[in-house]
This record gives sequence, C-alpha cells and structure tokens, in this order.
Amino acid sequence: MGILGKIGDVLTGGLADTAFDAIKTYLPPDMSEEDKAKMKLQLEKLEMEKRAQANEATAEAEARVNERVRQYEGTASDLKSMPILGPIMLFLRGSQRIVWGFAALYLDYMWFTQWTTLTDRQETALIVVNTLVLGFLFGERAVKNVTPMLKDAFVARAKAKRGE
Repeated sequence: MGILGKIGDVLTGGLADTAFDAIKTYLPPDMSEEDKAKMKLQLEKLEMEKRAQANEATAEAEARVNERVRQYEGTASDLKSMPILGPIMLFLRGSQRIVWGFAALYLDYMWFTQWTTLTDRQETALIVVNTLVLGFLFGERAVKNVTPMLKDAFVARAKAKRGE
C-alpha cells in the first residue's frame, strides 16, 4: 500500500487529530519543507472536503426526515384548510407550551411553598413533569443542563433517608 492508501486509511479511520499528523512517519526523510507544506495543505483540503460531504449528507438526511413528517403528519397549512376546526387546532397547538409551562410553574410554586407532606412518589412525579416540560419548552439542552442538578438532588435525598 502506497502513501495514498495510507492517507485514505487515515481519513476514513480517524487515527490521528489530522491526516498530516498521522502520516508524518511515512514521509521520506529527505522531503523538503516546501513539499511537506504542500502535502499538509492538500491533506487539510481533503479533510475539509470530507467534513463538507458529511455535513451535506446530514443535511440531506434531515431534509428527508422533515419531508416524510410533512407527508405523513401534515403541516399547519393543512389545518388552515379546515373551516372551523382548523383555527381551533392551530390555537390549541400554539398555546400548549404556554399552558404546560404555567402548569409546571404553578406546581413548582405549590411544591416549594405550600405542600409539606408529599410522598416520594409525588415528588418523583413532579420532577418527571418538570423534566418533560423543560424538554418540550426549551429543548434537549435545558434537560442536559438540569440533569446533573437533579442527580445531586436524588443522591442527597437518598442519603438523608439513610441518615448519612
């Protein structure tokens, strides 16, 4: 296998941070710095092309998924075509986040200010509701940010029950 085959292995196998770093050991010792620089530029170009192809494939896959959803589940414009139920469904669909958000806010307010005799099951249910609402209202990132805090709360609660 020649140097091009090894470059291909590096680019497809991810053996190093960059392709150039991976093939430095295969370069002839008498290769000039100018040739090394040219090779490094070519390899960086190949890496950029590979990333661009991967990004393009990802975008294409997302577009196919979105088209499939549109095809099988419909869009908001489909609801507009229904005379009476369409606008009502659009309103309910748009207000759902607000309703769930304020419901979770109310439950949390009651939990932290008024309710003093909640069972473990009720507290767990409140935590699950909060996590679901956070996930739907603010996305996956919000849940990832809150998860460590929830884990610490569960650990502290378990230690308190054991008397530690």
